[in-house]
Amino acid sequence: MHGTATDHPVQAALCVFAGMGVIGLMDNLIPLIAAEAGLWQLHATRTGLALPLMGLVAWVTGWRLWPRRFWPVAGRSLVLGASMMIYFGCLAFMPIGVVVAGLFTAPIFVLILSALVWRKPVGSRRWAAALGGFAGVLVVIRAGGGADGGFEPVMALPVLAGALYAVAAIGTRAWCEGESALTMTAGVFVALGLLGLGGLFAVAGADPAASGFVLRPAAVPTGAFLGWTAVHAVGAGVGVALLVRGYQLGEASYVAIYEYSLMIFATAWAWVLWRDLPGLGGAVGMAMIVASGAVISLRSARRDRADILERRG
Repeated sequence: MHGTATDHPVQAALCVFAGMGVIGLMDNLIPLIAAEAGLWQLHATRTGLALPLMGLVAWVTGWRLWPRRFWPVAGRSLVLGASMMIYFGCLAFMPIGVVVAGLFTAPIFVLILSALVWRKPVGSRRWAAALGGFAGVLVVIRAGGGADGGFEPVMALPVLAGALYAVAAIGTRAWCEGESALTMTAGVFVALGLLGLGGLFAVAGADPAASGFVLRPAAVPTGAFLGWTAVHAVGAGVGVALLVRGYQLGEASYVAIYEYSLMIFATAWAWVLWRDLPGLGGAVGMAMIVASGAVISLRSARRDRADILERRG
């Protein structure tokens, strides 16, 4: 890659690595929050804590908070919010390696949508990488399966989160060009807060004693819940800010590859906090997913540059 005057690939990589390290830690805190309250209350509360902080940042810096085009930002926010709801819900009762691996099928779905919806040409190498990535997901799911080691339908939920994440990733550029990172981050928090309130209304009649993390109704917040939720809100904000800074410092197609370090950081934090490590099968599946995403990202970046040069020529 030939860098430009504004490309700082080393700094970009360091920012993304640091952001993924923070996010990996925050993801491993979900079981602590799940012991105190439910999924819907978590996101409603976290949004209530995060939005005033974002408003303060916007007021101090003068950055724009309200979207230039409301509906495109709202659509992207709802799709990404749904993806994150599934992701966080799964973290409470599934191995973190399985959940993260499912989320990182997003580049595969981006490739499929680009080929089927936008009719973009996709070479044999990228299709082969996509098949290899799906095979890796199956290996990870098989390794982290139920008590008998078999497949359970719920194990496919992280893949659904990855598909929705892919739609939101496409929408970031196709629908929300010109919007600030603060605007889009705030939009996702608003969507998660609204989904949280809607979920609390839907599960209001459930029995707290018999309900798990996803179906648990609202409860009087404990000090531990508020404390861990505040830590999660701040940590997630720092992680996203580092990630955004990384994309500002380097070319997006290459920076995206470093996001796969989340698998490493999430697994490492799972070992430090919970003494939980994936088996050999899970590690092999994760490696297959990382390799797949790297090939797709690199080949897509070359295709995009070739298209730009062709149009300029």
